[in-house]
Amino acid sequence: MTDNNVEYYNINADSFFAGSVAADMKEEQDSFLAYVPEGGRILDAGCGSGRDSKAFLDAGFDVVSFDASKEMRKRASEYIGREVLDMRFDEISFDNVFDGIWASASLLHVPMEELPETFNKLNKALKPGGALYASFKYGDGTKMRGERKFSDFNEKSVIPLFENAGFEIVRNSVGNDNRPGRGEEMWVCVVGIKK
Repeated sequence: MTDNNVEYYNINADSFFAGSVAADMKEEQDSFLAYVPEGGRILDAGCGSGRDSKAFLDAGFDVVSFDASKEMRKRASEYIGREVLDMRFDEISFDNVFDGIWASASLLHVPMEELPETFNKLNKALKPGGALYASFKYGDGTKMRGERKFSDFNEKSVIPLFENAGFEIVRNSVGNDNRPGRGEEMWVCVVGIKK
């Protein structure tokens, strides 16, 4: 079965890479890293351009990156200078491995009905006290934007997703898109700690 979301990134990899690699994510990264031990192990889940993997590597963290798009993996791998795993969220099978999981604008493509199980897998992949960062386009329910399908949340509807999977929310904020020319788009960004 063709995944239209993955196919979109394969076809538009160059423009997506160019449009996202320079976005300033420092504030979000810092809010997440505050809960990750120095030099800790981070999973960049759905790493896209590799922008955040590179920032974490440069800051001295041990980073494992994955993406479902072959073309994005190729560009991210070149950018960060290391392998990017070929993996989808439903294939995650890590157990008690990571100090932090970073899922920036990636879980939003997981179908709404699959998200609870995906969050359980992310929880299992974390060590006790590990941090999960996730961001979703601000809204409510499933939306089509062009050829891509999104699972949208707001600052209230996102809470059960984290809490039902055993996370304590330590940050729940709404903000503008950091990419050039996309400032009118809103996002909900959450950090949860594995209980």
